[in-house]
Amino acid sequence: MKFATLSISGLPVPAIVDEQRGRFWPVSELAPDFRGDLVDLVAAYATLKDQLVPKTEGQALKGVKLLAPISHPRRNIFCVGKNYLEHAAEFSKSGFDSSAKEGEHAPEAPVVFTKPFSSVIGPGDTIPSHPHVTQLDYEAELTIVIGKAGRAIKKADALEHVFGYTIVNDVTARDLQKRHRQWFLGKGLDGFCPMGPCIVTADELDAAKLAVKCWVNGELRQDANTTDLIFDIPTLIEAISAGIELQPGDLIATGTPAGVGIGFNPPRFLSSGDVVRIEIQNIGVLENTVG
Repeated sequence: MKFATLSISGLPVPAIVDEQRGRFWPVSELAPDFRGDLVDLVAAYATLKDQLVPKTEGQALKGVKLLAPISHPRRNIFCVGKNYLEHAAEFSKSGFDSSAKEGEHAPEAPVVFTKPFSSVIGPGDTIPSHPHVTQLDYEAELTIVIGKAGRAIKKADALEHVFGYTIVNDVTARDLQKRHRQWFLGKGLDGFCPMGPCIVTADELDAAKLAVKCWVNGELRQDANTTDLIFDIPTLIEAISAGIELQPGDLIATGTPAGVGIGFNPPRFLSSGDVVRIEIQNIGVLENTVG
C-alpha cells in the first residue's frame, strides 16, 4: 500500500494513492474517525488497517500537488553516512571527509547524524541554493519509516518496527561540511531534505534488494542497489535504538551510493536550475530543481 500527503484546498491530506491508475483515497473517508497526519496514521495503523480498503473509484490524482509524505516530522531525521563501500571510498579521496581515520576504507560502526525537521520539502519543491553555499551536492537515499516504538531493539526484531519506506535527497553543502568538521550545518539547512513521493508499506517490497538511481539534468550519476549497504537496515535500527527510543514516524535515511558530485574530478556541484531526479525501485520518483 502507498500513502502520500496531498495538498487539497491548501490543506495537507493523508491519502492512499495508486499511481498506476492515477487515483487517490483520503484516509479520513475510509476511516471516518481518523483525524491527523501520516505520523498519526503510522502510529495508529494496526487499528486502522482493516478500514483502509478502497471501495470506490477514488479521485483523480492528476493535478494534485504531493507534499512530503511526512511533511511535519516530530523529530529530526536520522541519517547514516558512508554506508556504501564505493561512496565511502570516493568521500575519503575527495578531501571533504574529516571524520575518517587514516587509511580507513569503511567505517567500523554506523556514522549517524541528523537533519532538522525544518529541512523537509516535498516532491517538485525548489531546493534553495542559499547565498553563502558554494558547493551544493545531492545524495539519493532509501529511507526507513519507523512504525513501532522501541528502545534497545535487536537486529532479529528490527524489521517488526518498520512501517515502510520512502525516498530522501540528503542535499549537502560540501563547503560547510568541510569547514565545520561535522555534518549538521552542511546538511541541515532549510530545504535540504526533499522527501517523497510516498511511503510504501514494508510488506510491499524487499528493502534489502532495491535499485537506487539518481540523475542530474538527465545524466545518470548514481546507480546502485541496497544489497551494497555496509550496515543493513536491522543493524542501523539496532545501533540507533540502543539508547534512543524510536517512535512511530521516525525516519532513518540509510546512506547514499557512489556518484555524488564530490566523487568526480573535478567535483560536479549543483547549480541553479539543475534538476535532480531520484528513483528507488518499487517506491517511485522524487524530483526537485535547484533554485
